[in-house]
Amino acid sequence: MSDLGKEYRIAGVTVRKVQEQYLHDVPPSFLYPTAGSEEIKAVEPRLSAVDMEEGRDALVVSIHSWLVITPDHVILIDTGSGNDKERPRNSGFHRQTIPFLDRLRQAGVEPEDVDFVINTHLHVDHSGWNTVLQDGRWIPTFKNARYVFPRAEQEYYASTASHNDVNIPSLGVYEDSVRPVIEAGLADFIDSAGGPFLDRFIFLPTPGHSIGHMSVMLEADNEAAIFAGDVMHHPIQVERPDLNTVFCEFLDQAAQSRRRVLELAADNRAMYFSTHFPGSSAGYVTRDREKFRWSYV
Repeated sequence: MSDLGKEYRIAGVTVRKVQEQYLHDVPPSFLYPTAGSEEIKAVEPRLSAVDMEEGRDALVVSIHSWLVITPDHVILIDTGSGNDKERPRNSGFHRQTIPFLDRLRQAGVEPEDVDFVINTHLHVDHSGWNTVLQDGRWIPTFKNARYVFPRAEQEYYASTASHNDVNIPSLGVYEDSVRPVIEAGLADFIDSAGGPFLDRFIFLPTPGHSIGHMSVMLEADNEAAIFAGDVMHHPIQVERPDLNTVFCEFLDQAAQSRRRVLELAADNRAMYFSTHFPGSSAGYVTRDREKFRWSYV
């Protein structure tokens, strides 16, 4: 699997995946605790070879950012889990040393070139590269960028209300990856209604996985794309949108948002840029009678 994704041209912009890491050997029973093994096996024949470990009952999950270059701006959507972060209760992300910024440079962009950083939500694997450690302090990685994220996320993760079992993996994220950006005066907030952003983007409220989760829709030149963060974690959920992950906090809302995004993607022939699907991580959702189906591009 390549660390540098293929280039897509859609709706007047260029999109490229910048890989942080792959998580291998993810048990379906862990990611989808309410799904029985037979339910997962029923979906497996329609999964791609990249979606599961060969010959094993284990899923592959990707963590990456989407680099979006418009005629006027350089935008980074979600920022992975970051380096040097203290995550003692989340060992997979604890004190990492990943050459993510080198991969960004391989994609032709220096950190200082980024104009906007969009966090669909503020979980551990979506906001980590917001900051880097320098001389014992967390400072914004993208010093010339405006960081844009949902106001509801900021308020929730700044409070003790978020300190619950679902959010254990993200403990410490606000302190080292969000608050330093706010204190540097680089943060802009999206209210819960969402709405237009720049000249061709729309923030779509998709709460449920987290309290203020936002997806981003791109529309121009009769083409569309959706960047939907953690609305889905794996292609299994395209066929089974009723399944929530172990990391979804508000379950009914999460399922409603998932179905909304699937309908939008299918009905608008919108390219779907996932945050955790493996392989290219991009593709299309289509309808098959009452079901949705997934295909990579």
